[in-house]
Amino acid sequence: MNNENHRGVSLHTKIMMALVAGAALGSLANVITEGKVSPWLEALITYVFNPVGQVFLAMLFMTVIPLVFSSLALGVAQLGGGKDLGRIGLKTFGFFLITMTLAVLIGLTLVNTIKPGEAISEETRSSLMEKFGGEASKKTGQPTTFGIQTFINIVPRNPLKAFVEMDMLAVICVSLLVGIAITKISAEKSTLIKTFLEGVNDLMIVMIGWAMKLAPFGVFALIFSITARFGYGLLQTLGWYVAVVLVGLFIQMFVVMPLLLITLARYSPIKFFMKVRPVMITAFSTSSSSATLPTSIKTTEEELGVPTSIAGFVLPLGATMNMNGTALFEGVTVVFLAQVFGQNLTMGDQAIVIILSVLTSVGAAGVPGGSLPLLALVLNTVNVPSEGIALILGVDRILDMCRTTLNTTADVVAALYVARSEGLLNELE
Repeated sequence: MNNENHRGVSLHTKIMMALVAGAALGSLANVITEGKVSPWLEALITYVFNPVGQVFLAMLFMTVIPLVFSSLALGVAQLGGGKDLGRIGLKTFGFFLITMTLAVLIGLTLVNTIKPGEAISEETRSSLMEKFGGEASKKTGQPTTFGIQTFINIVPRNPLKAFVEMDMLAVICVSLLVGIAITKISAEKSTLIKTFLEGVNDLMIVMIGWAMKLAPFGVFALIFSITARFGYGLLQTLGWYVAVVLVGLFIQMFVVMPLLLITLARYSPIKFFMKVRPVMITAFSTSSSSATLPTSIKTTEEELGVPTSIAGFVLPLGATMNMNGTALFEGVTVVFLAQVFGQNLTMGDQAIVIILSVLTSVGAAGVPGGSLPLLALVLNTVNVPSEGIALILGVDRILDMCRTTLNTTADVVAALYVARSEGLLNELE
């Protein structure tokens, strides 16, 4: 019997309890201070809760690059780097593309039907721009370009620089090439390299275990900090927009994903959602696909019976490329802001929004707020003022938590589908 069962409370239950407690106490603090920046509350967040939350995130992030590199290179090497890799890669990318496109279409249907942008008054728009305008400029940074150079940069001139800067597309490229190269050298040398990579992978798993012991404290600190500062007042102001995004995410998560589980993965949706609770809770609390990756790999292999070769290939790719929630969020936000500014996007404009939402979601950093710079690109492309991001910045973190939960859950569904289609799924009770 493990320690968690002996104590009678599982880790994911503790994390959920910490999430609820942090949200409740943070909201209470916001009510007590009447939503204003109170010196004692700011000091508490700055010197106690924020450091605890950031240490938890840092412990997860420090494992991401070594884990992605070792698991992806090993996954490719174990697949043989030949026909199996090509077939599995095609299934994986096909699943990513189809589900992201469906997500954007769901989002655009909802936002065009409900028209939340028409419900915001001029006074509210002005106050939001004043409050968050400066922060929007800081977060979106310089105008983002997305073109042929983006694809050229996937192959890094300096792999170490890509690793240090956490350039995930470049890291994935290097990992794939190393994995393929392992299959082309002698068995004696390849065994040595595989053993080293397996050692790195095992080391990261141990470190992830240490980080997860901090998870209840880190999650409580992160959620308390957010709700104490923003409360629910801003959610009421932008209620219709938030509702559209959340309904879209809900449909993709609990309608589309179960249908894919039943038809493609031939797996019970109820059993699936019960087993991936740790993944969903970690994603929701960290707002980061990258930080959730260690938990995703561990859960997919140990709870769902997906072999290491499949999980190690699909999940690292998914953490960077399969962004269902982000694609839906970008599509809804672009049309919402167009409505706010009184602009009418044609069917052609919205077709461009669909294409760019899918493409830019692939390039979005798997960290909190990582999609905002690329969202600015989509807005500029269809001539919607990118400064409008300031209008949604106050609720972005809450939406980010929800869309990241969908992003990571969709990755696990993809891994389950690929394993089932290859006849490699190890059924577990």
